[in-house]
Amino acid sequence: MTTPAAKTTPIPEMSGAAAPRTPPQLSDVSVMIGGQGGDGTLTVSDLLGRYFRKRGLYVYLSRNVLSRIRGGHADASVRGSRAAVAAVKTEVDVLVAFDKEAIEIGKGELAAHGYILYDSTTFQVDLPNATGFPFATLVGGPLGQPIFKNTAAYGALSVIFGFDPTETRAVIEERFKRRGGEALEKNLKALEIGRKAALETPGLADRFSIADGDAHDFIMTTGNQAAAMGFVVGGGRFFAGYPITPATEIMEYLQRYLPAFHGVVRQAEDELAAVNMIIGASYAGARVMTSTSGPGLSLMTEGIGHAGAAEIPIVIADCQRVGPSTGQPTRHEQSDLSHLANLGHGEFPRFILAPGTPEECFLLTAEALNLAERWRLPVILLLDEALCQNATTSRRFELDKVHIDRGERLTGEAAAALTQYKAYAFSESGRSAYAPPGTPGIWAEITGNEHDEWGHVNVNPTNRVRMMKKRMEKMVKARDELPSANHFGSTDAKIGIIAFGSTIGPVREAHGLLTAKGTAVQILQPRTLFPVPVHEIDPFLKSVDVCYVIEHNYTGQFARLLRETMPWHHTKLRSLTKYDGTNFRAPQVVAGIQGGP
Repeated sequence: MTTPAAKTTPIPEMSGAAAPRTPPQLSDVSVMIGGQGGDGTLTVSDLLGRYFRKRGLYVYLSRNVLSRIRGGHADASVRGSRAAVAAVKTEVDVLVAFDKEAIEIGKGELAAHGYILYDSTTFQVDLPNATGFPFATLVGGPLGQPIFKNTAAYGALSVIFGFDPTETRAVIEERFKRRGGEALEKNLKALEIGRKAALETPGLADRFSIADGDAHDFIMTTGNQAAAMGFVVGGGRFFAGYPITPATEIMEYLQRYLPAFHGVVRQAEDELAAVNMIIGASYAGARVMTSTSGPGLSLMTEGIGHAGAAEIPIVIADCQRVGPSTGQPTRHEQSDLSHLANLGHGEFPRFILAPGTPEECFLLTAEALNLAERWRLPVILLLDEALCQNATTSRRFELDKVHIDRGERLTGEAAAALTQYKAYAFSESGRSAYAPPGTPGIWAEITGNEHDEWGHVNVNPTNRVRMMKKRMEKMVKARDELPSANHFGSTDAKIGIIAFGSTIGPVREAHGLLTAKGTAVQILQPRTLFPVPVHEIDPFLKSVDVCYVIEHNYTGQFARLLRETMPWHHTKLRSLTKYDGTNFRAPQVVAGIQGGP
């Protein structure tokens, strides 16, 4: 078979005299891969991520895909760095393009030294920093399917970056061995086809080198996977949900692993059924959770209000995406906060927790189960698309940090000693002891109607006032038990930043850039958003002259909530928002604070 020639432009430093060239070493490398849905862009990013991990680098994988099975533009980026990172790098070192659109989208993000590697099977590019290989043709003949072009592209990249051939091959073996011998064999052949093509192109080999890192004893995970694991380790045993992007992976993970712990996962017919299923299972004594996104959350609203009035503990993981309505299912946003803080008709207590890393997703999911049962109310885990679905390097989860607190639950022995049982008994703590159905000698009425201590429907004004105070004061009495904020940066800096969720990744990176420019800032990452942690945010705001509240929505929802709660800080607060469906990058945060690049 005759190998089609690559279309390439000579590399300037390789022209003329054959002087030895030391490839520039990258300690923070970014590769962007783009093409049509189904071209395998996510596979290339996954393979690169696996290799970077072998080199001890911190890795961040992000994806930009359409809400469809196949077709339409899709791209992914992988970043490997010696420093801990949790955001997309601003400049791309190498762009891999399986279609022309990928070049049009990505070439503007190329670094000055950036290079383009593209599949020239159906198009050509006349750029001085581009090399084209007909990857689909190269693999289509010997392997029978052009889809293996993604593995061939990984092979070519391994040559450009000077990867170790043995470790490069090991990545393919680890990635495809579960798919059987034939799949593994074909991908190994595709790898060698890509490597051979790149090695035979003058000046392409070892164009860059990759630095080694020390992040060896780490894992790669997503927020969805971490939240699911937190549910399992935290004693969660019943999950009901309905598939919805970007939350579906939580249910998929639990379907795979929860049954081994005698847990039950149910895919409901819709979100209304899902929330009612977990209410019923919680009433029966199980620790429960559901996951959803904006449209599903709207459908669950009445059920969440019922749980709040009936004091039934439930946990809801809200994986935010672009809204309203169907919006953009695969794009990033943080625009559900106003809905959740004012959730439903009437007033009832709820806690809103906002993890910012996979490790926090794990720990806060387990703690959400504790808080829900201890205070007998709904707890919402406020996640976002970037946190849910982008994979990042994380410390191994510390299981011994998880403790299980089921609140004031009556044992059969304690129940037998009672002369009467009141499911909604008033107490100094604001909590009522609970006995699940079937506890010997115990009977109770549980209802979402206004009720008295026994659960009997009651419209007496005095009773209404007492019951409302009992429920609503939980948000005050629980204050010191709610997850505390993280504080970063210089405590005497007069510029403050408040950020929550995945936004904390680019904000922390921006902190380093600002410090290098001589601008001191301090950062507060609230992990409880509602009730607003005034005891944490008020002293933070008092310590600064100006504070930027950074979030992904149009109206600055958290900043607005802060102004409503602490109007005396109104003049200090500045909203820095982004709502184009993509996450902040560190230089954008810097520009927003300094007023320029």
